[in-house]
Amino acid sequence: MTLQERDKKHLWHPLKQHQLNPDSLAIVKAKGCVLTDENGNEYIDAISSWYTCMFGHCNDFIIDTVYRQMQQLDQVMFSDFTHEPAIQLSEELIKILPKGQNRIFFNDNGSTAVEAGIKMALQYYFNVEEKRNTFIAFENGFHGDTFGAMSVSGLSVYNGPFEDFLMDVQRIPTPNGENHPEILAKLKKYSENYTIAGFIYEPIIQGAAGMKIHDTKGLNEILNFCKTNDILTIADEVMTGFGKTGRNFASDFIETKPDIICLSKALTGGLVPLAITSCTEKIYAAFLSNEMAKGFFHCHTYSGNPIACSAANAAIALLQTHEIQKNIKEISASHIQFKERILKHPKVKTARTQGVIFALDLDTKMERYGNLRDKLLSFFMKRGVFLRPLGNTIYIQVPYVITKEQLQKVYKTIEEALEIV
Repeated sequence: MTLQERDKKHLWHPLKQHQLNPDSLAIVKAKGCVLTDENGNEYIDAISSWYTCMFGHCNDFIIDTVYRQMQQLDQVMFSDFTHEPAIQLSEELIKILPKGQNRIFFNDNGSTAVEAGIKMALQYYFNVEEKRNTFIAFENGFHGDTFGAMSVSGLSVYNGPFEDFLMDVQRIPTPNGENHPEILAKLKKYSENYTIAGFIYEPIIQGAAGMKIHDTKGLNEILNFCKTNDILTIADEVMTGFGKTGRNFASDFIETKPDIICLSKALTGGLVPLAITSCTEKIYAAFLSNEMAKGFFHCHTYSGNPIACSAANAAIALLQTHEIQKNIKEISASHIQFKERILKHPKVKTARTQGVIFALDLDTKMERYGNLRDKLLSFFMKRGVFLRPLGNTIYIQVPYVITKEQLQKVYKTIEEALEIV
């Protein structure tokens, strides 16, 4: 019996309708940018396995670092103890995080990093005896699948059955360079009619919405409004963090910095799960009290796991090497050239790129999980390239270690796919 056949007996996969698509491809090996299935077929991982394995699969440096840590300390509860990998990670992260961040709180994944950020904002005001219960978020944003994260997300395809149970959230459009007066008017109205605890946003790029890029100046005006009106700002950098936009963090492109930042995905280079919610010293100080109840009672069993922290330390070290920074620049330049070429194709409506992220919109209507999307996914896989369209959007987010030949194959495969649309 094959792995694919055994899989069907007990496993339930996420984001999948098993009645329509019962098969799941069994991957047995991954190295660099290449996935290998149980039949020996190879696929270029052109989306870094959901934007995690940015330094390549089974990166030798990360694995060696983690192996050494595994010989010394595997797990210890973080509420009562500390350890060097966590301390080192906090020190190294603070060096590269946007200005103002000074405290590191551990989580398990991107959704819980956002959940912690939401809870921090709510309890911050509770602790200073000012109850606030509403958040502002962008339309079509995605921040995770726990209840707080779902509440601030705007993609109803994920939230439908749970809408009646979610928090109070008021939405604004993303800034496009022309609509910021309209957005600021909405913000003024919301601040007058609701008790706003925070504004949560994906800086520069909305990932699950189809890698939509918005205007940085307009976003900066929104953040300035929030600062002026004492509304906490939460940057969800789960997808954008650690070099993908061309800088360490997407917030580095924006003058006004956030109060809270949510991190995960590429944090450990894809090796093991880990997430972080960072914040300013001002927010942390509001939780200091002689009253135990004013502490932040949010904890996961594997918070600050030493093995995961060691992987993150290795990933951050790699990010800052000359080789990786050079690769990021080269991939970014290559994407710009591909964008100029692909925009001439009659079946391409728009194309955009930011750092190592590239996306194009097909000039056709498609369901997010419809037949054409499935047809394109199958086309890519048969040609040895793993790309996962989002509705009518085809996007690329390759590992930093991809070769020029591999990247050109990804481009060529996309161009060939346009002929079947």
